[in-house]
Amino acid sequence: PLSRSPRNRWLKIPDDEKGYELDLFCVPKHYEEDLDRVIIPHGLIMDRTERLARDIVRDMGGHHIVALCVLKGGYKFFSDLLDYIKALNQNCDKSVPLTVDFIRLKSYCNDQSTNSVKVIGGDELSTLTGKNVLIVEDIVETGRTMETLLSLLSECNPKMVKVVSLLVKRTPRGSGYRPDYMGFEVPDWFLVGYALDYNEYFRDLGHICILNEKAKVKYKV
Repeated sequence: PLSRSPRNRWLKIPDDEKGYELDLFCVPKHYEEDLDRVIIPHGLIMDRTERLARDIVRDMGGHHIVALCVLKGGYKFFSDLLDYIKALNQNCDKSVPLTVDFIRLKSYCNDQSTNSVKVIGGDELSTLTGKNVLIVEDIVETGRTMETLLSLLSECNPKMVKVVSLLVKRTPRGSGYRPDYMGFEVPDWFLVGYALDYNEYFRDLGHICILNEKAKVKYKV
């Protein structure tokens, strides 16, 4: 189902979503025993990413934007989103001049989000003073990681900040934060694939899938 808000629209994956059997898709053989099912196929990810790019160009076209990638998980979404924005720049009347920057936030240990957030590269945020910033994230879970980054950014006095996240998780641990643009709202499952990792594994999986309990033990640090 398609959900709406005054700021954005997104696809909602319901709690009773059954997903798809693994053997309907191309899944790396080394992960076949680690996954329950496919929840968001790669093609659907790409279609939503293309639409998010269109919405961003519609809203921010004409502004010089610094696209800030949140590493490591956000790199694949970041790359595909920027490719779609570049295609729109070449074929639409309204375009978005783009430069890029990177930051890494560490907030996960095994399958639980930790209470503390470690920022790597935060001392370089001062270069964003007076600029229009588009933060590109792979997933917002509790929202505290993004709130930490936004707090750090506010100290640098950017002109404007917008956030786009491919996924937003429904969780009772959430702070209520919602990004300006979001691709999918997902249940409180631990998801891997399309650069979402579990202790650095599964970044090479094209679809977004549910990790099974056996794999959590297998790849535990």
